Amino acid sequence: MRLKVIHGFGAAAFGVKDSGFSFFLLIYYNQVLGMDAGTVGQILFAALLIDAVVDPLLGYLSDRTYTRWGRRLPWLYAAPIPLAIAWILLWSPPGGDAPSAGGLLAVAVAVRLLLSACEVPSVSLVPEITDDYVERTTLFRYRYLAGWLGGLSMMVLAYTVFMPGQDGLLEADGYAAFGICGAVIMAVSVIGSAWGQHSLVAGLPEHKPGPLSFANAFAEIKQAFSERAFLIFAAGGLAAYITQGLTFSISQYVNLFVWQLEGGALTAYPLALFLSVIGMFFIVGPLHRRFGKPKSAVIGSLGAAAFGMTPYLLFVADLWPEAGTLVSTLGFYAFLVLGNMLGIVVMISASSMVAEIVEAYQERTGQRAEGAFYSGNWLVQKCATGIGIFLTGQIIAASELVTRAQPGSVPGAVLNEMILLYVAASFVLAVVCAFWLGRFPIGQAEHEARVAALRKAADATEPPHRLPR
Repeated sequence: MRLKVIHGFGAAAFGVKDSGFSFFLLIYYNQVLGMDAGTVGQILFAALLIDAVVDPLLGYLSDRTYTRWGRRLPWLYAAPIPLAIAWILLWSPPGGDAPSAGGLLAVAVAVRLLLSACEVPSVSLVPEITDDYVERTTLFRYRYLAGWLGGLSMMVLAYTVFMPGQDGLLEADGYAAFGICGAVIMAVSVIGSAWGQHSLVAGLPEHKPGPLSFANAFAEIKQAFSERAFLIFAAGGLAAYITQGLTFSISQYVNLFVWQLEGGALTAYPLALFLSVIGMFFIVGPLHRRFGKPKSAVIGSLGAAAFGMTPYLLFVADLWPEAGTLVSTLGFYAFLVLGNMLGIVVMISASSMVAEIVEAYQERTGQRAEGAFYSGNWLVQKCATGIGIFLTGQIIAASELVTRAQPGSVPGAVLNEMILLYVAASFVLAVVCAFWLGRFPIGQAEHEARVAALRKAADATEPPHRLPR
């Protein structure tokens, strides 16, 4: 239990970043600083493309790090402080005004790369700690629980302390303190988790890697990413993560302008998300044991879309209670809890699948590449989050929502346009996600047989022990 908690604690940094990028960043730069929503989405997407080139190299370097503290810990001690500084700058532009496009791009790239330098080595420890099919799911449950707690804590603080109420989200004053608080949580979680696992994972790696070569690096990355199981995961995972990025980045818009949440109702939003996380914690294990990870992902993807989009379709059809009333708010939160709970099941299923690819690649090539595959997972996730934010920016621009709009004054035609574009994109992505993740080729029986074969092969290569005379 100590290991589960300490290992998971490191994911709180990702939760802080995800909450900030997904829920607050677009509305801060668009509605508060006055930048065009489509332009902000394009800048963040450009940062993602730069990140796409560097992320696999970080995984490769993590795999080939050779120190007395092992392959992962040096990264987890070195990256968090620079990450915290970059995070503060993101929420405190010099002069307090909107930065230039180049300035926002530079800070966004720095945050993404430094977070990768924390998250990729941390999550790569999972297949090193255990090769058990079920135990890996358990470790990911605790990672996701800690990540969501980190992100939801920042949401609660945002709604109650830093930017309370509808007006608070549209004022610049609280965002600087929001950034500082998040930076502290990021640094403490990553360094604290690394220190807590130090005695378990520190030590010279079993094999010393050869000299670094960027040509060899890209060749090995290409070989790893050509693994059939990884390509199937990437196709389904990309759709799942785009859905999450789209849903989270558009949430502030729909919460304020569609559902007209304010005061206690708005503050209850992170509570509803927390209830969905608790529900996930108890259902994902039984789902994996009964249906396996691929079928669980299918159930989660289609179920999340069905529950999540129902309130919006009823709203457009004028079959939903009046927005802003208690009945409307409670009904929206009930569907949100169920939809988000199943959505997280998809994320855990996909992340846990990557761990099984490690042994499949080892069987084929004789090499382990945890960092490469989890940098690939991280790359897919960040690309998808960026695409989701980009789509939100285009949806907001296409619906012609004006900057500094006031809740309750937005024309119904604008809201309906926003909702229909959002619902259409969500259903398409859900089907794509279910189609590909449902075809993931590694089940529990195949994984356990492969692990047993690898152990037998390793035992056969060990020199025989001589009995003393």
